[in-house]
Amino acid sequence: MANLVEVRDLKVEAKTDTGRTVEIIRGVSFDIADGEIVALIGESGSGKTTIALTMMGHTRPGCKIVGGSVRLGSSDMAATSQKGLSKLRGTEVAYVPQSAAAAFNPAQRVMDQVIEVVRIHGLMSDAEAKSRAVELFRALALPNAETIGNRYPHQVSGGQLQRLSAAMALIGNPRLVIFDEPTTALDVTTQIEVLRAFKSVMKAGNLAGVYVSHDLAVVAQIADRIVVLKGGEIQEIGTTDQILNHPKHPYTQELLAAFKPRIHASAADRDAVTGKKPLLEAKGIVAGYGPIQPNGMPLALALKSVDISLEEGRNLGIIGESGCGKSTLARAIAGILPPVSGHVIFDGRELAPNARERQREELRKMQIVFQFADTALNPSKSISDILERPLAFYYGMDRRAREARVNQLLDMVQLPRNMKFRRPAELSGGQKQRINLARALAANPKVILCDEITSALDTVVAAAIIDLLKELQRELKLSYIFISHDLSVVQAICDEIAVMYAGEKVEQMPPSAIGNANAHPYSKLLFSSVPKLDTGWLDGLERDPELVRVFAQR
Repeated sequence: MANLVEVRDLKVEAKTDTGRTVEIIRGVSFDIADGEIVALIGESGSGKTTIALTMMGHTRPGCKIVGGSVRLGSSDMAATSQKGLSKLRGTEVAYVPQSAAAAFNPAQRVMDQVIEVVRIHGLMSDAEAKSRAVELFRALALPNAETIGNRYPHQVSGGQLQRLSAAMALIGNPRLVIFDEPTTALDVTTQIEVLRAFKSVMKAGNLAGVYVSHDLAVVAQIADRIVVLKGGEIQEIGTTDQILNHPKHPYTQELLAAFKPRIHASAADRDAVTGKKPLLEAKGIVAGYGPIQPNGMPLALALKSVDISLEEGRNLGIIGESGCGKSTLARAIAGILPPVSGHVIFDGRELAPNARERQREELRKMQIVFQFADTALNPSKSISDILERPLAFYYGMDRRAREARVNQLLDMVQLPRNMKFRRPAELSGGQKQRINLARALAANPKVILCDEITSALDTVVAAAIIDLLKELQRELKLSYIFISHDLSVVQAICDEIAVMYAGEKVEQMPPSAIGNANAHPYSKLLFSSVPKLDTGWLDGLERDPELVRVFAQR
């Protein structure tokens, strides 16, 4: 089989904020055959996206290709002029981004944006382009294929928008399609439909693809071969089956080990502690967004009388797809979004609905760690300033005491003490999340609400954060409420799992009950949608079409 892409001894350099030049891609070489899908996997900073972008002749600001070649057909993308690249992009190679929402103009109808590349290159008439777009919409299993193009981007769901971005990439009949983490932002039930659509279209057109991801289970469903990367270098290349079942390199083995869920050990002895007085209870929580209507309810109702309870030293996982109310529940409990009705009882006392009205000691005992550490940490402050603030607020510590405690906090989250002099932008995603956690620990809380704190992290880093949370729990006798759409994460740390759907808690169970035949229909759909480390899983997956239809409509 002829090679469509040949990457040879690729080297990419980047310039740091201090003006120092560093080599971020170090002599990478691999091929992609016609009709073959090759996955690039590895942790954050491994060079996956940087390498994928070079196949379009593109590098991020501050980066440049300094060596090697990237041949796509007869063109060396590393040596082609910008004018030449413009002719190739959209016709020879196309790109599907991680965030489809960022790829669409909210002021233009979807159809006009999907066919724009055809207009730019003069490939066909508008009528032909629109007909071709509708064909792609059908092939990508989009609903109302004939009319969905008349909508604006905000009028379609996230999963639909991701498939529309694929249609935008495919309409110019490219030979190579680059998928850059295209399902990372989607919940598992939506991810399945999007993956199926991508795979079907790629195979039907015998298209070659590059699939960038840190999720091995997703890659297993779509890739023919896998390139494992770390630190800008290839660690291992092999067929998907060989990489998943017979990995040779220790780093590949580490990636696989990090992916496999480890059931929380204390779940086994849950019966021994049942009957304890709850440390935290939320009863009949109703909450939402927008102005209060004449019926006393918010314009957008997000929670409909939700009850949960948490015992001391134990962990409750709350899972469900995007928009089910998980994060709203965490914010209502924390008092960030005061509930319209219901009660939050903590440590034997009912808390005021609004955090502003709660006593300082009540605030101290219950902390929240947010999903995106980037936006949770003040970029203009040093790590020391960030960690010292709660120490001054809750304990009134003097400067010397604060400095000593900051060192202890950095030790607790397993970061070097000299990191306190840096600012957030100088830290990796995993390091920032550890600082986010250290700030919560500074208050010496009893409960930490963890809101999707590993969803933006790669598999290896996420596993390390989970291990850290377990260790801190043992040492500090903490309790966690763990909000996530990732079942493997909550299985790894939680004693009980509450399943939410459309603002309601539909079921609660121990991790060992997952897959139970008597589970709620939505729980069955959710759990069956979690990809497995099995190349035949997606093709063999059979979900009740009536369940899919019913829950997609709600």
